[in-house]
Amino acid sequence: MSTNNITASNTKSAMTGHGRVVILGAGESGVGAAKLAQAKGFEVFVSDYGVITDKYIAALEKLGVPFESEKHTEELILNATEVIKSPGIPSAAPIVKKLVAQGIPVISEIEFAKRYTHAKTICITGSNGKSTTSLLTYHILKNAGLNVGLAGNIGQSFAAQVATEDYEYYVLEISSFMLDDMFEFKADIAVLLNITPDHLDRYDYKLENYAASKMRIVQNQTADDVFIYCADDEESLKAIALTKPIAKAFPFSITKKVAIGAYLEENTIHILTEPNNQLTMSISDLALQGKHNIYNSMASGIVSKVLELRNETIRESMGNFKNIEHRLEHVAKISGIDFINDSKATNVNSTWYALESMTSDVVLIMGGVDKGNDYNMLKDLVKSKVKAIVCLGKDNKRIHDAFEDDVEVIVNTFSADEAAQIAFHLAKRGDAVLLSPACASFDLFKNYEDRGNQFKAAVREL
Repeated sequence: MSTNNITASNTKSAMTGHGRVVILGAGESGVGAAKLAQAKGFEVFVSDYGVITDKYIAALEKLGVPFESEKHTEELILNATEVIKSPGIPSAAPIVKKLVAQGIPVISEIEFAKRYTHAKTICITGSNGKSTTSLLTYHILKNAGLNVGLAGNIGQSFAAQVATEDYEYYVLEISSFMLDDMFEFKADIAVLLNITPDHLDRYDYKLENYAASKMRIVQNQTADDVFIYCADDEESLKAIALTKPIAKAFPFSITKKVAIGAYLEENTIHILTEPNNQLTMSISDLALQGKHNIYNSMASGIVSKVLELRNETIRESMGNFKNIEHRLEHVAKISGIDFINDSKATNVNSTWYALESMTSDVVLIMGGVDKGNDYNMLKDLVKSKVKAIVCLGKDNKRIHDAFEDDVEVIVNTFSADEAAQIAFHLAKRGDAVLLSPACASFDLFKNYEDRGNQFKAAVREL
C-alpha cells in the first residue's frame, strides 16, 4: 500500500487526536511536529537514526515526549497510527519501507500541520530562489500589516507555529522532499520558480521524476486557487503541460509580454493581476539585483497583487529588502578583493546564477558532495569569468575533469581556512573570491550554514 492511501479511520483518528503518532527525525520539523501532535492529544514518540542535537533534546525533554537517538526501534515505530517523516529521510530508508508495507501512513510535517490551521498558505517551490522569494514575500506581506508567519524549509517549524500562534497567512518554502510526503495538503497560492537538475540521486537520476515531484505543489488546487510560474523555464512548461493545473494561472517572464502576470519591458517590471490594475517598477530600484532576482521579485510581486496589497507598499518592500545569509552575501573587501559567501548554492544552477551576476574576474571555490551534477551548463561562464577554481571537498575529480580545459589553475583544499587562504593568493585587486559550491556540504561540514560560517570566519582571519 502506498503512503497516500490514508484510510478513513486513520484520517479521522488523526483529526480527533486519538492514536499514536511516531515522528522520524528530531530536527526542526520533527520537534515542531511533536509539539503540535502532543498539543492535539496524541500519544507521541520521536525516533532519530542520527544524533539528536542538544537543542532538540532539551526541547523534547521540556515537552515530556519520549524519544530515541541513533537508532530506530521497530516495535516502538511499527505500532504507529501515523508517521511524520523528516524531509531528509529518503523513502528508500528501510524503516520507511516497512511502514509502507504495513499500510501505515507516512506524511510530512507540513501535511500534518495544515490540518490544524485555517490560515491561507502561500507555497513557494523551485530548484533555485525558494528561500529568497519566500523571505521577500514574507517581508512584503509583513510590511503591509498582514498577520503572517514564515515556515517550511526556512525558519521555525510550521507545526510548532500552528501549535502556538494564530496567523492568518503562512509563507511556506516547500522542497521536493516535503512535497513527496504531502497528499491532502492544498496551497491557496502555489509558486513554481523553476525546475533544474537537483537532488537527482533521490529521483533515480531522472529529471522527469524530480519535475513530477515539484508539480505536487498544485495538487488539490481548485479553479479558485492561484498558480504562479515562470513562462521562460522550459522544464516548468513541460511539467505544467503534463500536469494541467486548474488554478488561476499567473506567468512571469523577462523575455515576452504577458496579458496577466508579470513581464519585463526595457528596464521596467510590469505586474498585473487584472488588466487595469498594474504595478510598475524599475529594476534599478529592486533591492535584489541580477537576472535571477528579477524573476524572484516578479513572483513575490504577483503574490502581493493577488492579495490586493497597495502598490506603494509592494514597491517600498521590494526596494528595501535584505537578502538571506549565505546567498551571495558580501563578507569583506581585503586588499581590493571582494569575498562573497554563496554557500547556499548547493546545485549547479545556483552557481550559474551566482557567476552570471559577477561583474569582475572570479576565483571560484566549489565542491563538496556531488548530487549527480552536470557541469556543462557552467562551462561558458567559467571560461569567461573564472581565473582559478579552488576545490573544497573530499572528492574533486569530477570538477577537475569538467573544467581542466577551461581554467589554468584548479587546486584541491580540505578546509574553509585553506580554501580562503589559497583563493586570496590566487586573486588580485579588483577580483572576487566567490564561494559557490554547486554541491552539498556533508563531506566536510554539518550543513551549508556551517560551510558558509567557517568560510566567513576564515576570510576575517586573512
